[in-house]
This record gives sequence, C-alpha cells and structure tokens, in this order.
Amino acid sequence: MERTTHCDVIVIGGGIIGAAIAYYSAKAGLDITVLEKDELASGTSSRCDGNILAIDKDPGFDSQMSLKSQQLVHELAQELEVPFEYRNPGSILVCENEQELEAAQQWVNQQRKAGLDFHMLDRNDLKNESAYFADDLSGGLECKTDSTVNPYMLTYSLFYSAKQLGAKVHTHTEVVQIIQDEKRQFIIQTTVGKYTANKVVNACGVWAPIIGDMLGVNIPIHPKKGQLIVASRQQPVGLRKVMEFGYLISKFGGKRQVDNLTERYGIALVFEPTESQNFLIGSSRQFAGFNHKVNHEISQHIAKRAIRFYPKMADMLVIRTYAGLRPWTEDHLPIVSSVEEVPGFYIAAGHEGDGISLAAITGKVMAEMLAGEETSIPMKALRYERFKERKGRELSEIQ
Repeated sequence: MERTTHCDVIVIGGGIIGAAIAYYSAKAGLDITVLEKDELASGTSSRCDGNILAIDKDPGFDSQMSLKSQQLVHELAQELEVPFEYRNPGSILVCENEQELEAAQQWVNQQRKAGLDFHMLDRNDLKNESAYFADDLSGGLECKTDSTVNPYMLTYSLFYSAKQLGAKVHTHTEVVQIIQDEKRQFIIQTTVGKYTANKVVNACGVWAPIIGDMLGVNIPIHPKKGQLIVASRQQPVGLRKVMEFGYLISKFGGKRQVDNLTERYGIALVFEPTESQNFLIGSSRQFAGFNHKVNHEISQHIAKRAIRFYPKMADMLVIRTYAGLRPWTEDHLPIVSSVEEVPGFYIAAGHEGDGISLAAITGKVMAEMLAGEETSIPMKALRYERFKERKGRELSEIQ
C-alpha cells in the first residue's frame, strides 16, 4: 500500500521563487515541504542572469517592490550561510541617440519622484565608466541601488538555510495530479508517492499553468524565450551591469528604430560582468513555446548588438551560449496571490525576467500570506483575480 505523507504547506517548484518561499516560511516557523520534478534550480533559475534591478522597473509599485527586494537580498548576504556572489555596484542604461536621452531624462525624473536613487550620465560619464563604449553614445542613466548575484548559488543558499530551519525538500518528485477533497484538503499524487496538504503554493514559473489546470484554475502565464552569450573577459570592459535604453522599450513592447530582426527577436544589449571574470551578453525575447534550444541566428544578432555599444568586443572569445524561458504575463507583473475559487491554493509565478530581482520580496510576502499576517507591501496589483476582472471589463465595453 502506498504511503501518504501529510504536510501543512507544500510548495511546488524548486527554483529561486520556491527557494525564497521555503526560506522565509521556515524562518517564520511554518511547516514547509518543497516538491521539485528535477534538480533544484534546473529550470529558468539556472538559465538567466543574476540581477537585482530597479533600473528597468515601472516607477511606482513595480520599482518600490524591487527596492524592497534589494534591501532583503542585502540582508540575505549577511544571514545566509552559503555565499552567493553578492555584489552591489549599481547599474547603467546607455542611450544610443538624443531621442532616447530625452526619454531617459523623463524616466529618471519619474523614478526620483518615487524616491529612487537615479541619476543622468553624460558622454564623459560613460567614458569614465568604460573606455570600451562606442564614441557616439549620447549618455545614459544609473541606479546606484542595483545589485547582482549568482542565481544558481542564491537558490541553493536559500534552500540550504531553509533545510537548516526545518523545511523538507524533495527533488525528482514530479506532481502528476492534485485534487481538493470535501474537507478542502489537497491530495497530491507524485511520481514517488502521495502527499496531503492544507495549503499548496504553485511556484512553477513557466510550468505554473500545468499545475493550475489540475485544479481547474486557468493561469495566464506563457513561456518567453531569452538567449545569453557567455564571453571571456580578457580586458576590463566594465565593472557593473549595463543595458541599452532600448531594453526598456523592448521589455514593455514598444517600437524602436532598429532593423527587422533586432525588432522581431526583441534583441537589446545587456552586459553583466561576473565574479568569475567572464561576462554575460544578452538579450532576446520571443514566444517559442517550451523550446529552449539556442538559435544561432539570434546569438549572432545579440553579438552584433553588443559590438554596436562596445566595438572592441568583436575580438573577444565566446565561451558558450544558452537560452531560458521567462514566465510572461500580459501586464508584466507576477501573480503572487491566493486563489478565491480554490481556498488554500496560492500562486507565486509569472515574474518574466524579474524572478531573481523579486524572489526575496515574493518569498517574504508569501510566507506572510501563509501565516495569515499582513504583508510587507500591498499586494492588490499582483492578485490572480485581476486578469478575470480585466476580461470582464473588456467584455462589458464590447457589449
């Protein structure tokens, strides 16, 4: 007869979001069990960059949430036992032309009104930042609070400390069925046994809709593919994260003055030096289902875009390329929420390219929700029901 294990809270997903939920929940004294179908951090969390950014967030709730997460990661660097290559150098957005520079000034003004540490940079500032920048760049802006981590190591470090605090973590345990009985208890069938739980958190990223379907919950998250190049840093190109201002335009679905392929694949410069003395170059955005095979045409265009901003990069050695899947939502905000139609079921997914940035605050507020406490930040903007409410408004407008 199959053995059934009862848990108070089960978190499905062993990426960085599941890790942060496990850590903050265990720290709060909750009984937490994590189920992961493969190895820890084997999905998006090991196929991304490691930035904790406010520079690319909408002013207001989005940037304030990022700032809170940055503060929490700074604390984690002191309290977690396993180091995760935390650095706090700030980051830069560079502008290709005067039109972008004007838009950047408006962006800085909005962010400063929201209380963030943003500043404009002129052409000389860029040259002081890196002699490798192209000569014709107009300027840019910086956010001094931005930091960077090794995303795989932060995931591992959170899980390590969570287990020290009593959390149970099971890998190679794939959930194949979930039902909720008449007593509102969840019965979870996995590839290695059966579990029951009072509460379930869906932290499965791009796979969150699969878990939602098991409970009749439609979760509007779609995989959005992104590619990165790892190159050898033979020369000191730069010490902190750099993105082009066009990255913001690409992220939020705007139009840029670029060639067709750059526009089609959402290619925009991302440069990130790593602690191992290499650097990451990105990025791209495309809907390609669950395919994370590297497209070499896209890699070539990412390299071409990087050379536009750093001409001397043309001589640098490429070590490898890889692709990951961002969990995309239509309003570019995650779902961190209970689900009214299934009491005891929670979603913590849909962070798109901000999973590393927002993991800490997501973990903390989810632990507070599970404990029935008031959350550290207001969570209305991240409610699951917002998508239903939006569709209801759209239907009424049509009628």
